[in-house]
Amino acid sequence: QVQLVESGGGLVQAGGSLRLSCAASGFAFNSYVMSWYRQAPGKERELVAAFTGTGGNTYYADSVKGRFTISSDNAKRTVNLQMSSLKPEDTAVYYCRARRWPSEYWGQGTQVTVSS
Repeated sequence: QVQLVESGGGLVQAGGSLRLSCAASGFAFNSYVMSWYRQAPGKERELVAAFTGTGGNTYYADSVKGRFTISSDNAKRTVNLQMSSLKPEDTAVYYCRARRWPSEYWGQGTQVTVSS
């Protein structure tokens, strides 16, 4: 059974930090491209950070560049998102995604709320 389970969300003050984790099971983690998305109320889901392939290169949305870092631990089958200097506009549900054409899996999401 394929599972992606996010954790680490919560309420934090502006300027604070959070570390999100996504635990994967049920598929060949090492051969999938992992990424983090977010969706704020009333907005479309957007890509935040991603590995661009299985080689370790990364992509960041302009809005989070320099503040967020994506990392993975293949042995633990986890992908993490370290978020620092958080802003109220970072408030959203954050989702983990695994993709290897034609398969695609999503987690259930974890809420991040940044208070001003």
